[in-house]
Amino acid sequence: MKKILFLAAIVLAVGVFSSSFAQVKMLSGRWGASTITEGYTLDKNSGERSITISINFSESFKNKPEVILGMIALDASSEDNIRYRAEAVSVTRDAMTIKISTWADTQIYGISGYWLAYGE
Repeated sequence: MKKILFLAAIVLAVGVFSSSFAQVKMLSGRWGASTITEGYTLDKNSGERSITISINFSESFKNKPEVILGMIALDASSEDNIRYRAEAVSVTRDAMTIKISTWADTQIYGISGYWLAYGE
């Protein structure tokens, strides 16, 4: 009887312990835009210009996830300084929007990267 109670206590303790840690979900993918992307203006004129890219997650998160963006490639004019910013401006449980911007006289012909979203 003592062994059964001891075993039941261990099973209960393991169940409580393991359920107290939420599982972390991780999803990833690639993003990109170039001169063939509709509404692309990062290669035209000067001043502040931007384009947004919508990403739908393949699975929903329980809560709003954290997002990390990284760069893979950048095709820009070599005649001017290269200025760019890529940021996740709108993140929900189901999707996110990435805003890519440049300013001054920078001319960007193509830009791409990866994203990683993680959370419950």
